[in-house]
Amino acid sequence: MEEEMMPEGNGEPAVCAANLLRTVRGEVPMARVKGVSREFVDRSAPTMGALAEDVEWVLETFEPRLEPDEVEVYADDAAEGDFGARVTAAEAE
Repeated sequence: MEEEMMPEGNGEPAVCAANLLRTVRGEVPMARVKGVSREFVDRSAPTMGALAEDVEWVLETFEPRLEPDEVEVYADDAAEGDFGARVTAAEAE
């Protein structure tokens, strides 16, 4: 059974989403699927589309208070594996 955040009592949705996206899958005891896939950590050229899909999955699965509109993956330094994501999301109704 996967845990999901409760609709109340967890803090602001944007803060929770940012924390989820800073977490590497496997780091959270008792919820090992939370976070972004390890596949994208320390890689020099990950598939940008796959990273965007993973970010969307994480938010849809663990932060139901938000609906991701757009995920933009960018590379500050692709050769060094320095990638990030900008997420535009609306609060779910």
